[in-house]
Amino acid sequence: MNKTDRLLAIVLELQAKERQRAEDLAATFEVSKRTIYRDIEALCEAGVPILSIPGLGYSLMQGYFLPPLSFTSDEATMLLLGCEFMSLNFDAQYRQAAQAAARKINGVLPVALRAEVSYLQNSIRFITPDMASRNITSAMLQQLRRAIIQQNTVRFTYHKRDTSKDMQVELTTREADPYALIHIADRWYLTAYCHLRHDTRVFFLDRMENLEVLATTFQRPANYVVKEPERDTRTYHARVLFDKEVARWVLESRFYYIVATDERPEGLLVTLQARQESDILPWLLSWGRHAVILEPEILRQHLLAEIDAISKRYTPIDDTAGNMLE
Repeated sequence: MNKTDRLLAIVLELQAKERQRAEDLAATFEVSKRTIYRDIEALCEAGVPILSIPGLGYSLMQGYFLPPLSFTSDEATMLLLGCEFMSLNFDAQYRQAAQAAARKINGVLPVALRAEVSYLQNSIRFITPDMASRNITSAMLQQLRRAIIQQNTVRFTYHKRDTSKDMQVELTTREADPYALIHIADRWYLTAYCHLRHDTRVFFLDRMENLEVLATTFQRPANYVVKEPERDTRTYHARVLFDKEVARWVLESRFYYIVATDERPEGLLVTLQARQESDILPWLLSWGRHAVILEPEILRQHLLAEIDAISKRYTPIDDTAGNMLE
């Protein structure tokens, strides 16, 4: 944060709170107390009426306000919740920016409105998975953001399931020109031009390892627009009938590959659209006897084969084997 931004932020902090000590301001803006002393002196020279009480800290003279921004309680709540969401879902640099923005918004709210907004804000919470649990680090997001801004090519190891080899992992080294980061349903995606495939591809960040930013630069197409990965790349279609007793829970699951639902007397008809069979087969297995695949027939056969393979793994151990385990 540069000095000009920090001076404005100090005034907003003092406006939002009755009194602030130099050490409190220093901790908030991650500077020394000496820097805060110089900032306060600069504000006083600029005509900002700051009162200093030894041992208690600084406060603004009563009646002094910056030109107000006019927010309704709903508008302010949405802005603050947006700041909270960004601080939870991005790296440290953007987290600090989101927190600084929240402080500024709080600072310009009238006292009565601030209390109402605080009540609403404390009544709504975003709970998001830890990025580390998905093999995503703040460093990775920072590297990709820097590569997108500076238009540098990146190189990484990519893990992909090979459905032709019984779901084995296929490892490839990719070089790609990063265009955009997309966050959908608690998962990060990178849209980039893949040098290996000679086309634009969407990569899962949690399948990327050994990321490095290269010195090579690129030019992003002038007409490129950030958008959700297109559904028309999903050419695999399936229709499944779910029992009535689980219909509610199927809808509640919000499975990403569901494109249509139709409530019928016999149950819930669900249309799925995916890139490949492996995208939906594990999910269908999770519903057990409550799901009946109507089409395609090959999916029915593969499901039966999977059930057969599972049942063989749970074949009772014979007495001889049991005695050996003892």
